[in-house]
Amino acid sequence: MSTLATIAVLALAALHAYILVLEMFLWTTPRARAAFGTTAEFAASTKALAANQGLYNGFLAAGLAWGAVASDPVGFQVTVFFLVCVAVAGLYGAATASRKILFVQTVPALAALALVLLAR
Repeated sequence: MSTLATIAVLALAALHAYILVLEMFLWTTPRARAAFGTTAEFAASTKALAANQGLYNGFLAAGLAWGAVASDPVGFQVTVFFLVCVAVAGLYGAATASRKILFVQTVPALAALALVLLAR
């Protein structure tokens, strides 16, 4: 994988690690509520659900990091798999929760996927 592709994949992993922190640990704080556009009441009542979502984002981050550092062919395969997972999750989130997710999650995943495939 090229250096640019690796940086893109690791940046996406860092984004998902950040989302993990927001959803699992900071969900009820003003910072997370502003990021997700929620009220204090909604955040308090959905704290466990958000933590579960955060855990899934952590798995995406871990998979992307694993793919970025693993040697080929496993590294390439794992990276492609997790980038597709991120893109599909972003499409679903954009369709069901907020169109903003399309630009925060799907577009970066597809851009990183393009870089990974071009570097092949």
